[in-house]
Amino acid sequence: MAHVQHYAVRASATPAPKTTTGGLAPWRESLVKQLILDGLSDTLEVTELARACALSRSHFSRAFKCSTGLSPQDWIRCQRIAKAKQLIRDTDLTLTQISLECGFCDQAHFCHIFTRSEGITPFAWRCRGARAVPFSSKRSPSPGVCAHP
Repeated sequence: MAHVQHYAVRASATPAPKTTTGGLAPWRESLVKQLILDGLSDTLEVTELARACALSRSHFSRAFKCSTGLSPQDWIRCQRIAKAKQLIRDTDLTLTQISLECGFCDQAHFCHIFTRSEGITPFAWRCRGARAVPFSSKRSPSPGVCAHP
């Protein structure tokens, strides 16, 4: 009897592997992520993304969050911030140009979302990145661009 109890205790102490259900099919997840990345500079409607997957808006939103860990709106926001960081780092575009290129309605909204996400303003983030470049390889700063302290 002790032998049976030992296995019963052991079986209940071992967590059962979690099976993820309710997420998007891999082809749908891939499709919608590509649609988002291709349309970051445009207005992206969750209803349109759901329609592309042939799902209702509510079912799509639940399944997307189950698959990615983020709501569609949060995932889009993260991709926009990532694109903005890349543009800030690799181009000389103004923050206004970057905000529009990344699909934000204006620079103020972009700055608010960026600061909330990164804990630093886009301008300060650009300045911090500019200081990381060795001084000898830096171009002379343009007016309005961070100068080396």
